[in-house]
Amino acid sequence: MIDLRLLREDPDRVRASQRARGEDVALVDALLSADERRRSSGVRFDELRAEQKALGKLIPKAAGDEKAELLKKASQLAADVKAADAERDAAAAETQELLLKLSNLVHPDVPVGGEEDFVTLETHGTVRDFGAEGFEPKDHLELGQILGAIDVERGAKVSGSRFYFLTGVGALLELALVNAAIAQATAAGFTPMLTPALVRPQSMAGTGFLGQAAQDVYHLDKDDLYLVGTSEVPLAAYHMDEIIDADRLPLRYAGFSPCFRREAGSHGKDTRGIFRVHQFDKVEMFSYVAPEDSQAEHQRLLEWEKQWLTSLELPFRVIDVASGDLGSSAARKYDCEAWIPTQGKYRELTSTSDCTEFQSRRLQIRVRDGKQVRPLATLNGTLCAVPRTIVAILENHQQADGSVRVPEVLRPYLGGREILEPVAK
Repeated sequence: MIDLRLLREDPDRVRASQRARGEDVALVDALLSADERRRSSGVRFDELRAEQKALGKLIPKAAGDEKAELLKKASQLAADVKAADAERDAAAAETQELLLKLSNLVHPDVPVGGEEDFVTLETHGTVRDFGAEGFEPKDHLELGQILGAIDVERGAKVSGSRFYFLTGVGALLELALVNAAIAQATAAGFTPMLTPALVRPQSMAGTGFLGQAAQDVYHLDKDDLYLVGTSEVPLAAYHMDEIIDADRLPLRYAGFSPCFRREAGSHGKDTRGIFRVHQFDKVEMFSYVAPEDSQAEHQRLLEWEKQWLTSLELPFRVIDVASGDLGSSAARKYDCEAWIPTQGKYRELTSTSDCTEFQSRRLQIRVRDGKQVRPLATLNGTLCAVPRTIVAILENHQQADGSVRVPEVLRPYLGGREILEPVAK
């Protein structure tokens, strides 16, 4: 959530942010009104309580008609205090409810617009010319079948559409990717973490995934637990309700977890293969830093993502995501998109977001700097979303006979394999 003081001091900035996101601007005025009622009812309650306490001291000293009159007044005051208390609680609850609906403030340098209004910041690597090499590239699913690596038919039979099995070298390739990603993150100073895949509602809400993203979340009604769509959620909630000493910052974690997404609204999109699925594994970077350090940390996370994709020898570009495509928690987001030959376009492989103080305020995570205690900043960055990375590797490193060259960084984790060979049918 945002700082209410900032809202009161500069409501136009918040309105502009909502407008840039394509979200409800009227929410700002409703929140301002609720906050004013919260503060004025709080003042009213304090005044009545002070009067009640003063009256309580007079009653024992009074007698006769005076005491009767004071008791009558005390009875009315008690009713007024109770009413003021109820009014204050109702206004506070309304303020909190509206505040939780308000998205983070968009960074001023973010391009304004929808999904297609991003700005390309840089491009890396060379897109292969398969025509010049004398063959038509196969897509990742055909390659996966040739290699005995991907089985979507049995995935659908067992679990339904958008589920799959990774088999043989497909399973080994996933394990190689995870181990290589964790190795890079550990070398960069991240603490590796295996995180829960089920979280409580306060953890999911605290990270901002029960707002506009709620339709994509799986919920277990009987247990009131949510399946995470990213280990960002348990990593953000890891320090929930804690105060962290400033000399411990930055705190950096690399979480590995299964991820579950309904992919609501994606009907008809990426239905072939394993690019868009309901369950996948992912290595996620997560940072806790002082608010003034968040932009620099955001650049560091992006550099680690670029280092990873470069090590996989993939052509990719970096985009500055437009305001309407940020997600409620992010003030700014960069995506790294790899070239997918059979689609003839770049597709998102990694993403990194600066969530500023938005999540820490909701999760009550603060930093103690001397005598000052204040919210800190949280940031996240995908290092390796496994299925999409497998898609990019298979398609970009394929050879004419259906074999696939293994990027050098992965070879130590694949028993030294340099080539993934087709298997006999």
